[in-house]
Amino acid sequence: MKLIVGLGNPGAEYEKTRHNAGFLVIDRLAERHARGQVARARFHALTFDANLPGAGKAMLMKPLTYMNRSGLAVGEAVRFFKIDPVADVFVIVDDIALPAGAIRIRAEGGPGGHNGLIDVQRALGTPAYARCRIGIDGPGRVPQADYVLGRFSPEQWAAVEPALVAAADASETWAREGVTGAMNAFNTKAPSKDAANGPQPRDGAATE
Repeated sequence: MKLIVGLGNPGAEYEKTRHNAGFLVIDRLAERHARGQVARARFHALTFDANLPGAGKAMLMKPLTYMNRSGLAVGEAVRFFKIDPVADVFVIVDDIALPAGAIRIRAEGGPGGHNGLIDVQRALGTPAYARCRIGIDGPGRVPQADYVLGRFSPEQWAAVEPALVAAADASETWAREGVTGAMNAFNTKAPSKDAANGPQPRDGAATE
């Protein structure tokens, strides 16, 4: 079984906030693969059972623990189903270090100061799990906590909404082809110095 987790905060006050980008991707995956299902409350999370074409069974998860305790939900599901965190866990999260609308797939790495990823890593006991980071822009002069818990500006939403669809597509590719396949399909190659005079084609080369 695959476990696809979108990180965020529960409750109406946090709906469609920047920090809930992961939840928004799970909503899109549930629309595709769990249409008509009522979310189940288990493992301190809302979950959907999905059958992904070419990949088989998957659980879609939105932890209900608030961001800083996301690992509680992830860890319980991993232990219950004996899921391999390296091969079969995919975490979707917002990232203030990326421009709005960018996505990056990584096979492993540190949490980068993200409290949700810090707790997931603690629960799994390893940084070697796949994750998809969705750019939400940096906070500028706004306090970081206020920024991530705020809602997207119209301009940001115009960039982020297609990225949520791309992240859902990337989740399906990861489940079907593994993290390398997802990286090759969805990460963009950094522009070369020789290409300053024109736009760079998307060639699918993995960078992270």
